[in-house]
Amino acid sequence: KNHVTYVEPMGFGETNEGKSRPGFFRGVATVVTKLFNIVQPTNAYFGQKDAVQCVLIRRIVEDLDMDVNVKIMDTVRESDGLAMSSRNAYLTPEEREKAPVVYQSLCAAREVYDARFARGMDEVEADDLREVVESVLETEPMIKNVQYVSVDDLETMKPLDKVGNDGCVVSLACVLGSVRLIDNIVLR
Repeated sequence: KNHVTYVEPMGFGETNEGKSRPGFFRGVATVVTKLFNIVQPTNAYFGQKDAVQCVLIRRIVEDLDMDVNVKIMDTVRESDGLAMSSRNAYLTPEEREKAPVVYQSLCAAREVYDARFARGMDEVEADDLREVVESVLETEPMIKNVQYVSVDDLETMKPLDKVGNDGCVVSLACVLGSVRLIDNIVLR
């Protein structure tokens, strides 16, 4: 059809995920807005795995005064920690065996975060969290490209320099073999 009306969310194209997928969040915003208008749900459930998308949907509901309770659910993971995704089916058996390194890298960031606060520090440098994620990913030769590692505000997805008691979301996108994988972890 010849649609001329879209929902254009401001600022989401500047997130690392938005930069790597131009126009994606306009599509998400438009489709979700149309869905909510047609179905008029009381509750809508989304997985934390798509962190930027979750923040976007909350903003749509708030900014457009939609009467929908948005519930963000924990990422569902395989027993080895890999976030469940339809993309996992494209991993070869060898790639699938190595894929848990993605979540392991995020867990390493959580360890750094928790250790700093356990030692009485008030904040953690975002660069320290990014560096530990990247260093774990670099241990796996099948990771061909780390597209980004972000440390962002939980409510706005704006990049942080320092992470305090409010926490953050550490997210990443990388290519394992020929498959682009995304994941994140919320630190509080």
